[in-house]
Amino acid sequence: MSHRFHPDEWAARVQLAACYRVFAMLGWTEMIYNHLTVRLPHSVSGDDKQFLINPFGLHYSEVTASNLVKINLQGEVLDGSTHRINPAGFVVHATLHGGIDGAHCVMHTHTTAGVAVASLQGGLSQSNFYSAQLHDMVAYHDFEGITIHADEGPRVLHSIGHKKAVILRNHGLLAWGRTVPETFAILWTLQRACEIQLATLSMGTPIAVPEAIAARCTRDSLQFDNQHGGAGVDVFEALVRQVDRIDMGYRQ
Repeated sequence: MSHRFHPDEWAARVQLAACYRVFAMLGWTEMIYNHLTVRLPHSVSGDDKQFLINPFGLHYSEVTASNLVKINLQGEVLDGSTHRINPAGFVVHATLHGGIDGAHCVMHTHTTAGVAVASLQGGLSQSNFYSAQLHDMVAYHDFEGITIHADEGPRVLHSIGHKKAVILRNHGLLAWGRTVPETFAILWTLQRACEIQLATLSMGTPIAVPEAIAARCTRDSLQFDNQHGGAGVDVFEALVRQVDRIDMGYRQ
């Protein structure tokens, strides 16, 4: 199957399909909804910004390298795929891939903990080990309904600015980054912060982490350090190895 694609595109397809299976293994799924997307490199698309998205109607556990759909910023299918794409997913992902140079990968989830914190007055609390590693890294975007309207795009970009961890109020979590592993590491940290906050609030009032300590935690975090773990590479590859022991069919 790989002979149909440029080698760089096939590599991107395999990595993204692996990521869908990692999400399925972690339970970060929402039936057939939500999206993980990757912008294809210049060697594949030239000056045209093209990206891969999951076929609408398939569970994450059914996504493979070959059934991912290649589209452009206008939502046009470029690889002859007969699969549909979800307009609600296309708008936000196309906005980030087209509007942020460094947004090679974009991930969006509707986990219970993520939506709960996104729906909470005050949002993410700087009160646990994980949220302390996201000091000044989290952006918020106010809820405007289901994201199918292109005119929301500029407002999304304005809300996000340069921050790679995003809480879509009343909606869910989003992360973007230069690579799939980096984006995963950011989203994983944000997700864990939300899970711990949800558990803490069920018991009582959180203990706030002082600003100076949180800032130091973020500077010291190995999760985002290229010197240690390659900005998420080690943890992502460890999870892919787990997926491979379960089912390597995503590589087809």
